[in-house]
Amino acid sequence: MRIELRQAGSGLLLAQLELDELGEIPQPGRWFLHGSRSFLVLQRHHRYQLRNGRYELATVALQVKAERQPREARWWNGGWVIGDPSCRFNARSPLLRCAVLPDGPCERCAHYSGRQG
Repeated sequence: MRIELRQAGSGLLLAQLELDELGEIPQPGRWFLHGSRSFLVLQRHHRYQLRNGRYELATVALQVKAERQPREARWWNGGWVIGDPSCRFNARSPLLRCAVLPDGPCERCAHYSGRQG
């Protein structure tokens, strides 16, 4: 299956690669390594082609942002988050740590507070 890596916003084609299985294609919110480059997947678009009277999945286009995975990123509840997800101010997102101290680190934040309920 053909995979296209496209720059988010402009749609510029960055790379094309072939994967054997659909399960290997990363979902949005996950980091993806291609060679020595690291990308954050923002969107995933499926492109179909009509063959023999049926539509078949031909290409998956990934809208990506060239970005190195932060060392503070951790796997939490089936997705990546930056910082400490137990803090009530944490955005629980791979894009943003929190509104109080977006650049971090969480260990030195005076506003750290555990989630209620």
